[in-house]
Amino acid sequence: MQPIAFPDGVALVVDYLRGRLAAHGWAVPVVTHVPDPRPPSFVRLERVGGTRRDLVTDGPRLTVECWGPSEEDATDLATVARALVFALPGWRGAAVYAVADVGGPNTSPDPVSAQPRVVFSVEAEMRGAALTP
Repeated sequence: MQPIAFPDGVALVVDYLRGRLAAHGWAVPVVTHVPDPRPPSFVRLERVGGTRRDLVTDGPRLTVECWGPSEEDATDLATVARALVFALPGWRGAAVYAVADVGGPNTSPDPVSAQPRVVFSVEAEMRGAALTP
């Protein structure tokens, strides 16, 4: 059996959201770690689980955190980011076939700074490819 490698789901979605959010009027950082200094608005992604479903399908579970200067701003950013994440299947040849909601948006202020934050989680179905020698 040939080994199958899967795309980095976080990197793929970070790249996708950077361009798509800006195109929809949200020129905010999209990152994997909280920036220092922390900007007023940004999006952070993290893989928090998921499993390989079969020989060629990975199912990364991703948490998306949307931060803003107010709860309303964080909610607005999350609304746009979530819509874009669900539009990911079929984007420019990305190996994403489906996105499923596993944790709808909820208000979750940062426990350290109390900065407003809205969080949601999804699972993506991503196709792998055979490793080449």
